[in-house]
Amino acid sequence: MATLEDIGLAAGINILSAILFLVIFAILRIQPFNDRVYFPKWYLKGLRSDPIHGGVFVRKFVNLDWRSYLRFLNWMPSALRMPELELTEHAGLDSVVYLRIYLIGLKIFVPIAFLAWAVLVPVNLTSNGLEIDQQTNVTSSDIDRLSISNVEEKSQRFFGHIVMAYGFTFWTCYVLRKEYEKVATMRLRFLAAEKRRPDQFTVLVRNIPPDPDESVSELVEHFFMVNHSDNYLTHQVVYDANKLAKLVKKKKNFQNWLVYYQNKLERTSERPTMKTGLLGLCGNEVDAIDYHTTKIDELLKEIALERDKVRNDPKSVMPASFVSFKTRWGAAVCAQTQQTKNPTIWLTEWAPEPRDVYWPNLAIPYVSLTIRRLIMAVAFFFLTFFFMVPIAFVQSIASLEGTEKSASWLAPLIDIPIIKSFIQGFLPGIVLKLFLIFVPTILLIMAKFEGFVSLSSLERRAASRYYLFNFINVFLGSLLTGTAFEQLDSFIHQPANKYPEIIGDAIPLKATFFITYIMVDGWAGIAAEILMVKPLIFYHLKNFFLVKTDKDREEAMDPGSISFNAGEPRIQLYFLLGLVYAAVTPLVLPFIIVFFAFAFVVFRHQIINVYNQQYESGAAFWPYVHLRIIIALIVSQVVLMGLLSTKKAATSTPFLIALPILTIWFHLYCKGRFESAFVKFPLQEAKMKDILEKATEPNLNLKGYLEHAYVHPVFKASMEDDEEDDERGSEKWETDSVPVPTKRQSRRNTPLPSKTGSDGHQDLPEP
Repeated sequence: MATLEDIGLAAGINILSAILFLVIFAILRIQPFNDRVYFPKWYLKGLRSDPIHGGVFVRKFVNLDWRSYLRFLNWMPSALRMPELELTEHAGLDSVVYLRIYLIGLKIFVPIAFLAWAVLVPVNLTSNGLEIDQQTNVTSSDIDRLSISNVEEKSQRFFGHIVMAYGFTFWTCYVLRKEYEKVATMRLRFLAAEKRRPDQFTVLVRNIPPDPDESVSELVEHFFMVNHSDNYLTHQVVYDANKLAKLVKKKKNFQNWLVYYQNKLERTSERPTMKTGLLGLCGNEVDAIDYHTTKIDELLKEIALERDKVRNDPKSVMPASFVSFKTRWGAAVCAQTQQTKNPTIWLTEWAPEPRDVYWPNLAIPYVSLTIRRLIMAVAFFFLTFFFMVPIAFVQSIASLEGTEKSASWLAPLIDIPIIKSFIQGFLPGIVLKLFLIFVPTILLIMAKFEGFVSLSSLERRAASRYYLFNFINVFLGSLLTGTAFEQLDSFIHQPANKYPEIIGDAIPLKATFFITYIMVDGWAGIAAEILMVKPLIFYHLKNFFLVKTDKDREEAMDPGSISFNAGEPRIQLYFLLGLVYAAVTPLVLPFIIVFFAFAFVVFRHQIINVYNQQYESGAAFWPYVHLRIIIALIVSQVVLMGLLSTKKAATSTPFLIALPILTIWFHLYCKGRFESAFVKFPLQEAKMKDILEKATEPNLNLKGYLEHAYVHPVFKASMEDDEEDDERGSEKWETDSVPVPTKRQSRRNTPLPSKTGSDGHQDLPEP
């Protein structure tokens, strides 16, 4: 069992590691040749240029101003200085609300830690339950004396823990309620004040029923001209251009290699050669420039053929379309209503913003989505539960007892204090962290297979599953599989109503592991985050081999974005640990507070200077954040009830039953009161914004603005805005729409031909 001295030593090592990372970061960030790595966002905005130092040649690469090295922590106040409103304009609402999750952690746990240390720690420390219970097989330490484990069975002191549990719950709910209201207000204000975007006027229509007489494009136009005649403006059908996109991507890859070999030719004046086999290690040796030029020419022919196929083959048109309206009000009405008496067809939802669209999944037939999601649900089940086996095995070896058992010859070495502290304090956490590295990527791939059509929905889905994965494997798995498989075997053979007691009994014993995990994953992990080792290495490799022009240098920058699918579930794990251990082992709380404070500063710096978000969802993820904190709160209450049951506190345990009920009621209240702001757009707000825009921009060419907003990127990339397009898009969009003709016999009396032509296909720009 780890002692306070071991925890202190581990904390000291982690603090030194974090300081080392920060010092390295401080040195690297002020070097001129790293400026584009640590400040790429300002370059993308055109507000920063490469540092230029006259005089000595070395100044172009190394900062020789010794005074700048003394201010190695000046990035922290700079990160905190930007006001929240300015930060919203600079980085978007998603980034700001993501930062508020860390602030919520501080708002919740700082007062809770103060109460826990002022009330519960003295109650636990002045008890002597561990000394009385001589029959226990659990080895105790001075850490356990600070926890509820030190309170005697049937003690009246448990009422202190119950009162604190009520206080922690009410305070957490109060903070959550205020924060939910604040974020909902921020979202509505952001949507109202935001500049015009295509998704404000556009609806995604899916599962369009087939019609033997009309193409998909004609059918969509006719349906909306009839049923939304006052508001319909234009539409863009969805094409299955996935194969074309792969060819274009492949061509770009060959072009990058061609540039690389051309640069190599300029440097060496020798024609570069390569082998055509696997990874360039085998096969015939050929001229690299000629080879890639030939491949690009072949791909251009394939791309032309595939483009013609997409444009002319009706099977390439999917039963889905992006439909745009003249007003935000019209789009809101369509997106939030049922279109026909059959609820399975003409399904409408808000279109993601163009940057947010995940185009490959739009080609998936809607009817196959249910089957795909069932398959992934089964796959996730097996991934989650079979992952417990390697975690249990490695953690059993990584523990002190397991290491001595598997390698007895290491016993003298293990007895050295610093090595013993490393094994107890670092090894299990590091091993667990290594096992979890690839899980977010796997879950994101699974979400893509399920068919979600936006990057934001993909990340929210992957985040939900990663949270469940962490709950089962990191939280429950670490409790039950820690040092011996016998605990897991005992758990499996117990009746279900005994699970809370088993988990409650194991919770205090695992405080040490979770403290060290917080330090390894939280403290050191966040310090490594700001160092940006991977982008730093990749940028300099690209800069050395590929960069030839300023445009190449801009493309070599990879600012990345907030990985919501991986970052948010990790935050939620700390909420879970903090709420569970608040009334059990308050020693955990200071470590969690340090994590939230440090992470808030680091990610604020990253959002201001580095990350460039791929999309903007208007904080649509917030209801999921709220729900997971509520789940953590309920779990903490159930665990405390189970723990008190093991302490035979029959007279005090029933007082906790009301807590989960009140917490669930609170969640339903918040859901009914605030959640609609995240799933619907109020018609009143839409109407006000439409009126304001019409008054300020009466001659707005909205059709020209929306006509090609949702064209597939492989077509849109090389689109040229010629005069014909401008003239065609300059039609006055405020005029009333007229019914469109149809090939059906019953509707041939409509006065005008269809705008899409007889074949029903719109012209696509060439890639």
